[in-house]
Amino acid sequence: MAEAKRIAKDTYLFREGDAPDAMYIVKSGTLAVTKTKGNSEVVLAEVQAGSMVGEMALFDKKPRSANVKATKETEVIALPYDSLNKQMDQLPVWVRAIMKNLNENLREANKKIKLLENSNPDEERFPPHIVNKYLSILNLVGNKYGKAEEGDALSISSVLLRNYTIQIFQEATNKMQTIVNVLTELGYLAQEDRGDGSQKITNLKPQELFSFVDWYNDWLFKQEKDRLPPMSEAEVKILNGILHFAKKVEPDRKGLYKVNLNDVQNDSMKETGNLIKVDDVNPLIEKKYLTEKIMDESGVYIMVELPYVEPLAKNWTLVNNLKKKLR
Repeated sequence: MAEAKRIAKDTYLFREGDAPDAMYIVKSGTLAVTKTKGNSEVVLAEVQAGSMVGEMALFDKKPRSANVKATKETEVIALPYDSLNKQMDQLPVWVRAIMKNLNENLREANKKIKLLENSNPDEERFPPHIVNKYLSILNLVGNKYGKAEEGDALSISSVLLRNYTIQIFQEATNKMQTIVNVLTELGYLAQEDRGDGSQKITNLKPQELFSFVDWYNDWLFKQEKDRLPPMSEAEVKILNGILHFAKKVEPDRKGLYKVNLNDVQNDSMKETGNLIKVDDVNPLIEKKYLTEKIMDESGVYIMVELPYVEPLAKNWTLVNNLKKKLR
């Protein structure tokens, strides 16, 4: 089960964001636990002989939360999670539950400590233009070096992406990894451990992300008077509901889809899981995402320009999801 491993001075045992596969006991030498901050690294702790590192992911398999590298010639004993889990299965359920709970509490405590250590809690770690910059790097590396996969997907090495991020664009690799993890959670990317400490990153929706970056960059740097107002998460849900019903009707000669808002109010909960009342579209009309209501003897209608509105709904869905998950 255990395997000895030698790490040369200044060589990483693992990096922040890497997929976890084992915990390690330091047999000799010293390891430094570091966090990337801008173009430098901050040492958080030192791990001496007889101590262990990498144990927290045993329970939840979350990506590595920090870098660990050798400050001198170091030997560690690797204990693979698969083997450890088999041994833990022999423990009573209540013991495993206590250990898992302690691990979760420790992670939560670490998050709170990070917030307390932040010298400027009002400063955004991921302002919109920075998010778009990281997405642009991801798109650039994928477009130039990506390997074509099934369904127009593109795959790249995490090492290549990391090198471009820090060496060419001089941006923090830990932030890139955070964005990659969030996009994976949202279904835009997939990550696969290659067994050598690196990952295969597959962009499942490259064209959608390319289009998003172009649109978001244009929106961010337009003067406020020349751009549509942002949509909240609640407003995007309403717009997606309207689009659901627009797709059920045939367009007119101008390519507009006539949606009966009374039908939307009656059937939206059943068909979309979200109740949309007739007046719920008013903010979207005020923000110019939808046209004015039309009233006749058969009900209240709205005309929807589907090819124009649908990409906006997708883009604002991604914007709001990124904001929520990159806090």
